[in-house]
Amino acid sequence: MSPETVVTSPQLLTENDLYLFNEGSHYRVYDKMGAHLFNHEGQAGAIFSVWAPNARSVSVIGNFNGWDPKAHRLQSRGSSGIWEGFVPGPSQGTLYKFHIDSNRHGYRVDKADPVGFLHEKPPRTASVIWDLSYQWNDNDWMQKRTERNSLRAPQSIYEVHIGSWMRVPEEHNRPLSYREMAPRLAQYVGQMGFTHVEFLPIMEHPFYGSWGYQTTGYFAPTSRYGAPQDFMYVVDYLHQHGIGVILDWVPSHFPSDGHGLAYFDGTHLYEHADSRQGFHPD
Repeated sequence: MSPETVVTSPQLLTENDLYLFNEGSHYRVYDKMGAHLFNHEGQAGAIFSVWAPNARSVSVIGNFNGWDPKAHRLQSRGSSGIWEGFVPGPSQGTLYKFHIDSNRHGYRVDKADPVGFLHEKPPRTASVIWDLSYQWNDNDWMQKRTERNSLRAPQSIYEVHIGSWMRVPEEHNRPLSYREMAPRLAQYVGQMGFTHVEFLPIMEHPFYGSWGYQTTGYFAPTSRYGAPQDFMYVVDYLHQHGIGVILDWVPSHFPSDGHGLAYFDGTHLYEHADSRQGFHPD
């Protein structure tokens, strides 16, 4: 068993960040929370943070510390409900979760990162440290986006489920990867005269049969078809061909999978406590 370490510094979240978060007006929380690669005094690692206001303690576990809950405990950021800390060693591709010891009824659980940028391909459930660097090439689209998305502009939207839109029968009927899909989809949409593509939820989800509507990772495109940069490539490619992109966003279906958002810190932190409102069987 590793010696217990309380990780205290450095910190990405400023006092202003904490104020805005608790006020409900921090609109770029993904820049500060989750897992971010960081170099502290010449030591490479990552800063981790998670919101778990009803936790007694929170630690980050992963393949860098043998998944040991006592190895790297995070520090409570006062009354904000956020736990944060720097861990030396983790790098791009490192697997991790948050181990939460609740102050309610002795509840303990290992949760995926709610703000994680990448998660393992289901049925595996760990989060993956990932840098989102990407060179975009859609400046022309971005400059004209307002007029193309105007209510006065013609719009025809093609709805797509990435996993079933086109498959490769020669390879056990597998779905296309993000990068394989981009040119095929752009060509088809252009030929058919559509102006926009609307993707059924691409956010990470454990049950493929939900078509993405039972989400566990709102900040992570599903790894079934590639890495985050591969999905960026799809959006970039469509934009370069004059096609807008709409993402379905579904905040009402929280699956009860142990690693997900449901009953996150021993309380109904994200979902409604009344199952008649917090659970949608249909």
